[in-house]
Amino acid sequence: MSEIRLHSYFRSSTSVRVRVALAMKGLDYDYVAWNLREAEHRSPAYLAVNPQGVVPALEIDGLVLTQSLPIIEYLEERFPDPALLPADSAGRARVRALASMIACEVHPLNNLRVLRHLESTFGATADAQAAWFRHWSRATLDPLETMLAAAPQTGTFCHGDQPGLADICLFAQLLNNRRFGLPHTEWPVLARIQAACMELPAFRAASPEEQPDAQ
Repeated sequence: MSEIRLHSYFRSSTSVRVRVALAMKGLDYDYVAWNLREAEHRSPAYLAVNPQGVVPALEIDGLVLTQSLPIIEYLEERFPDPALLPADSAGRARVRALASMIACEVHPLNNLRVLRHLESTFGATADAQAAWFRHWSRATLDPLETMLAAAPQTGTFCHGDQPGLADICLFAQLLNNRRFGLPHTEWPVLARIQAACMELPAFRAASPEEQPDAQ
């Protein structure tokens, strides 16, 4: 069995994604916490692991992997069961597109370092930061709701009746939403999928409140 070490922060949505994937694959790992609010991820100790200074980073068999989606893709290739991507190329493209809507459109605008930059450079108050977060979340989650509601490929989860990459990204994003006053009721299909994810032990175990550094 591989020796795995996850560098994480309990509230980081990108870390949530990798934690879900590891749990779904049944992989044990050592948890190394870095407090983003205390800038521990900018310390020399962490920069020696990941010079970009962001979480998560995954150490496995002498490799250091960064960026949550490539990490999950690596785990999918290395540990293919259970699958996080569909067997057909069209299905894989759809799931990757749904995941990318969150990972590449919502998250880059709404992560902690962006919100802090808004505060330090433009004087954005906590209320203004929350309004920013809600605006950019809705800009993607509204069309995501429409797409999932209309697509015959949507089942219990984003693609069929087995959870996968898109559900992992959605789950992490909606957990983040609750800190900024965005109720799931705005998106009935997303809320239904989130509820289905919460029924699964792998998703519950990856939730922020279940982590050793939860505050």
